[in-house]
Amino acid sequence: MEIINATGMTAGYTMGVEPTGRELLVVVVKGTFAIPTDGGTAHLHATQLPLITADTFTGAPGYSAPAEEVDFAPRKLRCDVLVSGSAHAPHGEPVQRVPVGVRLGHWKKVFSVVGDRHWDAGLSGVRASPPQSFLTQPISYDLAFGGVDERHEDPARHAAYMANPVGRGWHCNLQAKFVDGAPLPNTEELDRPVDAPDGVFAPMAFGPLGRGWAGRLPYAGTYDQDWIDNIFPFLPADFRDDYYQAAPPDQQIDFPLGGEELALANLTPEGHTRFRLPSRDVPVTFFRRKGGHEETRAVLDTIAIHADRGLMTLAWRSTLPLRKNMFEISNILAGTMSRGWWRARELGKTWHPSLGDLVRGKREAAESVS
Repeated sequence: MEIINATGMTAGYTMGVEPTGRELLVVVVKGTFAIPTDGGTAHLHATQLPLITADTFTGAPGYSAPAEEVDFAPRKLRCDVLVSGSAHAPHGEPVQRVPVGVRLGHWKKVFSVVGDRHWDAGLSGVRASPPQSFLTQPISYDLAFGGVDERHEDPARHAAYMANPVGRGWHCNLQAKFVDGAPLPNTEELDRPVDAPDGVFAPMAFGPLGRGWAGRLPYAGTYDQDWIDNIFPFLPADFRDDYYQAAPPDQQIDFPLGGEELALANLTPEGHTRFRLPSRDVPVTFFRRKGGHEETRAVLDTIAIHADRGLMTLAWRSTLPLRKNMFEISNILAGTMSRGWWRARELGKTWHPSLGDLVRGKREAAESVS
């Protein structure tokens, strides 16, 4: 199967499977855009980043925060808004705490970034130390509330904060020897500071959730003996497509139409950065091997802002349920081709975009024969 990419962006395809066993053909078009500093519309970057084919992490897989998730989710029900980067102290002056936020249209998310702290365990209990000052502070689930408590000598007392098992600050064993000096998270809710190591606090970051964390795992379905005996290798009947959403629920929005204003607060050295999403139509056409074609419009369902790099990637997705399997599709066209291309295809001829291309093609054909 050939994919013809006429978008000026990166495009690729893969296969997916519904819980019913029906196969899906998934096409993803991803564009890399430079974030403007003048409030204008984001424009295509000279270098287009490749599609991600395997999850990446900030450190050891499974023991660190997800950095970027594979681009080929079979479908998404909402648009994920993801941000990687750091908090920047306003005006370049050291601070102990700063609010950071993202706004897109009517949606926004804001939380606090705090300097390094640790738990002080004394006779009066456990309390947080004063935060250190900073100019820049990385934001990641590695530095958000959560973690694994395995300091106790009895393995039966070990436990994990499944909302964010790679984080810091959470402890279920509160003896001073286990808690004293342990780091606190560098992020927390604006109006609910982390004040107890065994508390229940929302981990605050802008990145993707781990696939096995509490925020996603319930959507994965039930994998019991009945599934092993009667359903494997297909997905369980109670699998939900919400599982494919990489962003936490408060970063899932309605599909953008393009042109919306996006604002970053204290996530760039400038302090406040505003720009607009590009308005792009991304048609995807599937050509059937037995004749005919099906036109679709890919949906913008993933926005990934790389604030420290001044880049943003946008991913559009089109998913085609197949009648039998992928061999019924001969070609995929991502983007728009000229009427001449369509006419050449109808006549079974090779299309040449220019006279020079035609001459070059004939010359190469002659050289290959000689």
